[in-house]
Amino acid sequence: MGTHLLVPAAGQNGMHFFSLQQPLCSDRASGLSRGSRTDTALGGGGRGGRGSMGRLHPPVVWEVWGGVEVCWGAASGGVGGLAEGRELAGANGMVPAFSCAQKSKPQCRGLAPNGFHNSIMAPVWKCPSITHSLRDRHYSPWEFPDWLPSTRKWTFLSESECAQYLPGEMKSPLFSIQREGIEEDGVLYRINRFNSLQPHEERLDVSFFVGGPVWAMEWCPCPEGSAAPQYVALYCNKGMDEKHSLAELHTGPALLQLWALGILQPEAGLAYAIAADHGCIWDMKFCPSGAWELPTTGRKPPQMSRLGLLAAAFSDGKVLVYSLPHPEGLLAHKRAQVQCIATLQVGSIQAGNSSECGQCFSLSWMPSKPHQHLAAGFYDGTVAIWNLPTKSLLQRVRQPDGSLKLYPFRCFLAHDHAVRSIEWCKVNSNFLVTAGNDRKIKFWDLRRLYEPINSIKRFLTTEITWLLPYNGVTVAQDNCYASYGLCGIHYIDAGYLGFKAYFVAPRKGTVWSISSSDWLNAVAAGDITGELLAAVLPDLAMNPLNIKRPSERRFPIYKADLVPCSSAGGEEEPRPKSRTYSEMTKEHCLRFQDTDLVQAAPLSPPSRVGPQDMRQGAVRFSPNLDSHGWLVSGGQSGIVRAHCLVGLTSPVGHKLLQECRAQFSAMYGDRPESPSASPAEHGLLQEQ
Repeated sequence: MGTHLLVPAAGQNGMHFFSLQQPLCSDRASGLSRGSRTDTALGGGGRGGRGSMGRLHPPVVWEVWGGVEVCWGAASGGVGGLAEGRELAGANGMVPAFSCAQKSKPQCRGLAPNGFHNSIMAPVWKCPSITHSLRDRHYSPWEFPDWLPSTRKWTFLSESECAQYLPGEMKSPLFSIQREGIEEDGVLYRINRFNSLQPHEERLDVSFFVGGPVWAMEWCPCPEGSAAPQYVALYCNKGMDEKHSLAELHTGPALLQLWALGILQPEAGLAYAIAADHGCIWDMKFCPSGAWELPTTGRKPPQMSRLGLLAAAFSDGKVLVYSLPHPEGLLAHKRAQVQCIATLQVGSIQAGNSSECGQCFSLSWMPSKPHQHLAAGFYDGTVAIWNLPTKSLLQRVRQPDGSLKLYPFRCFLAHDHAVRSIEWCKVNSNFLVTAGNDRKIKFWDLRRLYEPINSIKRFLTTEITWLLPYNGVTVAQDNCYASYGLCGIHYIDAGYLGFKAYFVAPRKGTVWSISSSDWLNAVAAGDITGELLAAVLPDLAMNPLNIKRPSERRFPIYKADLVPCSSAGGEEEPRPKSRTYSEMTKEHCLRFQDTDLVQAAPLSPPSRVGPQDMRQGAVRFSPNLDSHGWLVSGGQSGIVRAHCLVGLTSPVGHKLLQECRAQFSAMYGDRPESPSASPAEHGLLQEQ
């Protein structure tokens, strides 16, 4: 049995399914300098993380952003002292930096419309131009031209054939939503599998039920200004109470779902789903750029217009890369043949046993064009890197069935135990950071792998994210090794600037997932207690020890509580002991308490630790400029929610979006429209 694609389509029996038996193919960060009112500024940048004083930087230029006076200066420093300021320079060769003349903090007064102080919002206002400038240099309009989706690789699955791949829960648990500032009547909702809740008229949020606990999730990238429909790929486990051994490989049926969120205003709908026999999916990553094209692109049959390239890490130790077509192009073809192109696995031609390294837990796609490298972390601590377009006979093997098998061109032992998370530096692809179950975070220079640039042992890391334009990573941690009061989210410097760790937000329990937005200079994290919070980071190019009142920088997005059904709209009763999912849902329901995201509210200290049934297993900011304020999250309940952080959007970002849309329209004509089919027609299953 291979890999299958399940595609919902209208029919006499209420649904049809397609199947794809095989997949398509199975710099260091640069910091912002501190300028002054003099003509030049001093900076550092030696090798091995040692700064050299006395270097002159270009003159700084003063401007006013959003009513706040800021200065432009050359960026300095980087991991290992190898990044030059031009890495983050804008069109004029300079990078925005805070004013530090006369004072040690930005000269910002007053409050922003969202309730934050202007000094907190200043880094948010400068991030859109920095991110846009970097993507102009490091992103590509088109890559992997040979990896196009074809109708010959997709086939039809009957209702009986697809049953083994579907998640086990037919209906969501009962839940209610209490929105801050809006009087609710305490109505309880229950969503059928693969269906969504009607969006609220006054709030920008979307809710849908995927059928099982969400383990991995990722937004599909699209070009800036394309105004294209937004898609989210996700994986949920089949059973609510299943447990998996990390030390052993295992296979089995799994379902990779692609959800269409449209323009993020109508209700969500399942576009199609891919069924695989390689076990559960621990992580997934889209190709950052060059994989999306207009759905109206004219291609000769059997080829279809491409939505994106998605890499998925499976529990059988393999990494599969799928070429995803636009849903409207796929649904136009009801029956097709299947053909595999390539599979990625560790080993070599002479020793191709992928079981030696164990399960694959983490992925990272090289962020700089041509995006030809894909890195993966495995159970035994190995990190493998593949060259995807390779023509080498030692790395690229043609299988008897016509498919390709790719072997890595570089492998190294990064940790003593499983590699939980891996991230490329977004400015220089020679640098990589890994986090393992040996409680270490290591920064690597891929040109010198005999030892890491920096190794930090603090606590057990669950996930890391590298945010522009800083010399470090934001880390989510497990609370098992954390000292009392120190569990939560930390910013860890790579070692170049020598700053101590900055405590972004405390948490009472394990933080399972963390995501960052380069457009908003913010991070969001979901923890075991069912809380989802966001935090606006300061300018981390300056010493974070000088940051005052960090609690004012973070705010809750929503809280999920498990309460008896009788008290869903009232006072919370004592929480019962954790039981199985079926027993819990008979007498209890979920209560989501949403924050008004237009006005930032202060975050009250966490006061309880809930059962693991409440954990938020996946949180992701949208990487797209057209939806840069949106955040999607999902957890143990199988309910996925999307929220718009309206309060963090700025006039600077809005102006940039309008300019990008005008440029995109001038280049490609009319912007892509949403699929003609409604979410109801795209629903995979019509519940009776």
